[in-house]
Amino acid sequence: MFYQIIIHTPVWVWALLALLLWLGIKQSRPGQPSLLRITVVPLVLTSLSLSGTVSAFGSAPAVMLTWLAAAAVLAMVVLLSPLPDVTRFDAHTRTFQVPGSWVPLALMVGIFASKYVVGVALNLHPELSHETTFTLGFSALNGAFSGVFAARAIRLWRLALVRTLDSLLTQGALS
Repeated sequence: MFYQIIIHTPVWVWALLALLLWLGIKQSRPGQPSLLRITVVPLVLTSLSLSGTVSAFGSAPAVMLTWLAAAAVLAMVVLLSPLPDVTRFDAHTRTFQVPGSWVPLALMVGIFASKYVVGVALNLHPELSHETTFTLGFSALNGAFSGVFAARAIRLWRLALVRTLDSLLTQGALS
């Protein structure tokens, strides 16, 4: 049965997984992402997470509130944790110096796996779409992934704003 699921999965799904793996592995090494990149990636992945939730379970208030609550809780947890000490922002080049992290890979694979498992499960057992535990559980999981991604970007944006203001004050531009 597992083999049948795998061979009937469209090729583009495996291409998407390969892309996510490549992006995640790339982020495991120190890098210099731009403001644009640290904004776009979480927006895209949060959109995928939310659209996957809505396409699988609809936009019922319980589904949306569960997704949002999980996103908010995990975002708050991440926002309360400090950035690694080596994280820097250069206001002139508008780029960050960040350490490598396996967290983005785990989040991307998590979103992919969640969407894949839900798709397979609903194809095999459509009645699961009416099971509260299943729908709200996966809604919460997808929301949690999104909250972590969003909060990681917000922490970097806060650093960028502080460093930009510091730079402007140092140059006397705001006096």
